[in-house]
Amino acid sequence: MAEGRVSQRRVPTAVGVEVLGPLRLAVDGVPVDVRGAKRRAALGLLALAEGRTVAVDALVDALWPDDVPDSGRQALHSVVSRLRSDLGPAAVRLETGPAGYRLALAPDELDLTRARRLLTTARGLAGRDPAAAAALLREACDLWHGPVLPDLTVVPPIATAAQACASLRREVVDALVSAAVAAGAAEEVGGLAEAAVAEDPLREPAVLGLVRALAATGRAPAALRVAREFRARLAEETGLDPTPALAELERAVASGGAGPAPTRPAAIPAFPFPATSLLGRAPEVAALHGLLAAERLVTVVGPGGVGKTRLALEVARPVADATVLLLAPVTDAAAVPHALAGALGLTAVRGDVLATCLAVLGDRNGLLVVDNCEHLLGAARDLVAAVLAGCPRLAVLATSRERLGLAAEHAHRLAPLDLPAPGQDPAAAASVALFADRARRVRPVPPEQWDTVADVVRRLDGMPLAIELAAGRLSSLSLPDLRDRLDRALDLLGGGAGPSGDARHRTLRATVAWSYELLGPDEQRLFRHLSVFADGVDLPTAERLAADLGLSGDPGSLLAHLVDASVLDADLGDGTRYRMLETLRAFGRDRLAAAGEAADADERLLRWAGRLAAEAGTALGSADEPAADRVLRREVANLRAAWHLARGSGRLDATVALITPLYDAIAYRDLLELRTWAEDLAEDPALGRSPRAVLVLAAAAEAAYHRGDRATARRRAEAGLATPDVDEAGHWLCRCVLSVVALAAGAHGEATGHALAADRTAPRGRECLGLAALATAYGGDLDAARAWNDRGAADAVAPTMRSWAAYVAGEIDVLAGDGAAAEAQYLRAVDLARASGATFLVGVATVGLLTVRASSGRVPEALTGYREVVDYFARTGNWTHQWATLRDLARLLRRLGDEVAAGAIEAAADAAPDAPADGRPHATGPRPEVPPGRAAVLDLARRAIDEALTRR
Repeated sequence: MAEGRVSQRRVPTAVGVEVLGPLRLAVDGVPVDVRGAKRRAALGLLALAEGRTVAVDALVDALWPDDVPDSGRQALHSVVSRLRSDLGPAAVRLETGPAGYRLALAPDELDLTRARRLLTTARGLAGRDPAAAAALLREACDLWHGPVLPDLTVVPPIATAAQACASLRREVVDALVSAAVAAGAAEEVGGLAEAAVAEDPLREPAVLGLVRALAATGRAPAALRVAREFRARLAEETGLDPTPALAELERAVASGGAGPAPTRPAAIPAFPFPATSLLGRAPEVAALHGLLAAERLVTVVGPGGVGKTRLALEVARPVADATVLLLAPVTDAAAVPHALAGALGLTAVRGDVLATCLAVLGDRNGLLVVDNCEHLLGAARDLVAAVLAGCPRLAVLATSRERLGLAAEHAHRLAPLDLPAPGQDPAAAASVALFADRARRVRPVPPEQWDTVADVVRRLDGMPLAIELAAGRLSSLSLPDLRDRLDRALDLLGGGAGPSGDARHRTLRATVAWSYELLGPDEQRLFRHLSVFADGVDLPTAERLAADLGLSGDPGSLLAHLVDASVLDADLGDGTRYRMLETLRAFGRDRLAAAGEAADADERLLRWAGRLAAEAGTALGSADEPAADRVLRREVANLRAAWHLARGSGRLDATVALITPLYDAIAYRDLLELRTWAEDLAEDPALGRSPRAVLVLAAAAEAAYHRGDRATARRRAEAGLATPDVDEAGHWLCRCVLSVVALAAGAHGEATGHALAADRTAPRGRECLGLAALATAYGGDLDAARAWNDRGAADAVAPTMRSWAAYVAGEIDVLAGDGAAAEAQYLRAVDLARASGATFLVGVATVGLLTVRASSGRVPEALTGYREVVDYFARTGNWTHQWATLRDLARLLRRLGDEVAAGAIEAAADAAPDAPADGRPHATGPRPEVPPGRAAVLDLARRAIDEALTRR
């Protein structure tokens, strides 16, 4: 059964488990005798988890600490099976999940949970109604019915939990004594207060409670004697003074009062738990609880503002004996032990402060949180190492922007909050939920603006600090205005104290600067120059950049430390890639300007982009095309940054260097941005100054052809041929564009002429002879067409060119009436094109394949395929080939009896200026008086396909 399913349906069988004494189980009020040490220990472990899943490995290690059976999981399964038998009709409560086992209990079904809830409720009432608080605390106290699980403490995790339960009881007793004194019932708790001091004479909260109880019952001299004896005992045995609370209480008793009742144990100050709720981190909280049950030291690692402190406090909140050491305000390494003493509520008067703290912590079974270690890494490391060595029952949860570097350390890297996925309801994403929750306090976000919130949190990388600061800005900005100004997020999101209230968190810029200042000079410089890459870099690029900057040391070590310091993220998926969060990139660019390096970094980016375009362009025409396609697609965001930089600064040569090598990317791939860039550059009046203008015009002509503007494609190609000193590459590329334009117009002879002219200057194995073959075949000479295509195919090396030759062969086979041969060629073309990333060829070859399948009676396959291809050409804006696809679909619809849809589609194609010529005879049938427009014809085609599939 999946975890949590019990809460989704009514569970009729009541269960009661008691762990605050000997283990007891009751089902529907009837006691159950759970026999067998392993079974009882398993029940105890599952109950003590208080509804959390206990991992299989943790259970096996606990039940068989010295000698795990050969099949530990099978042995555990047997124990769990017997325990389910003990539960009888409540066996459904013992759930099996992918992570382990869980005992699902309501809050009132486990005495430990009831005790915690009663203590929490009583603390809330103590100031308003101490009598009611005392009544709740008496009820909590009564839940202990003997030593906790006395027969099971040989199991280490249970022994640890028993210590925690003892600590919880001390808290309950302290609170009960204070509440009873405040309610005027001190005489009822005098014996309890004396017993608490006798149990632990050095525990100040117990002493304070006894002093108050004695003073409240008229025994002020005895109360002052207890205080003096405690002060002397503490100094003698620990070298410490009591907290100021004792001196304050002594003064009050001497003046005839009992002093104020504390709301928490005075020896352990309340840690600064935030007032706002923690959203989107439930999996991380559960994971950390699980880790801390098995590991002595867990370090939450992540960049500034990701929420490490907030998460650690949430983990610490339910722990009965938790101490929180905040290192953010500490600037001197020597002061770290004193800060720990302060967190423990101690004042050191002589001797070794750290040793004294370890003596106080030594027998505790709780949790020490050490927050913000990164700026005092060495001192924090030494402190934690001493705690681990001197306090064997204590677990440590540290937060830092990099690991402490201890052997016992388990690093848990905290990622930003999840972002809305495409097609997902934005409100379901934790980042959007956090923004909405914080915005609610300033200006609630109406549902119609969820998509805008999604844009905001995406641009803030899901970083909690940035999201909270952005939500706060709604007091002075509308949501759209906030979104539009996030390019200045480092300055925009300033002001106001952050989660911990210290100066570092008052602005996003200060938070990032904190991480930056902890880096060495070479690391800072590499960080600055990496910030110009919008989507990170791969390892070779990062290493080349480090070498180019002349940095000392090994580039790999520098990069590793940037990752360890949480200013870079290493993606180890398909090869190592280093990325920065957007806020870190913005800070890095600011630091470039401050260091006078911005121009140099920009030039390096442009040189990198030009080099990558040249290498990719060469490889796209070779057998290495698939790898080059992957590189090109992976680097589009970085190329975009380089393009906008070059265009914005008027660097004509840099923009030309980006476009001219990538003709194949424009012609055969759905990288639509590249087409837009080429067309933008082609219209630049300054282009004429470039010696490579003809190559730009050829690329822009191809781009215009793909969006159906054949007139512009022809104009640009002819302008390219008219350019003075046209080189061979410019000549054949422009001729190829003129050939496809003529082919779309049905001018087969002209198309053949341009294709053969292109072949005279083109590299071997290009598409030119295939174009001549296609035009010749459409003109009716199939033998000549095969000869041209075979010659071109023989020299083809790049997968796209081989795909092109297979597609042309399929078209010739269709015209020859050989459907089986045509299908084989189309399939080969699709496979080759898909492997090389040539999505345009996948589209056109699939159209031919669907025509064959429709003709052979495989109508459902054809209809489904047409729906996919129609959607593809709609996404890429290629209406020349969309109209050809729609005409083929219309012929199939007419055969299926849908004359109305077929006639409307054909009428729209005949009226479209960008539709290719169609030499096939038109069928007669009903046609609308006004042909539908583009959007309407696509909607009509999709509905007709769906209806036809429904009828099949």
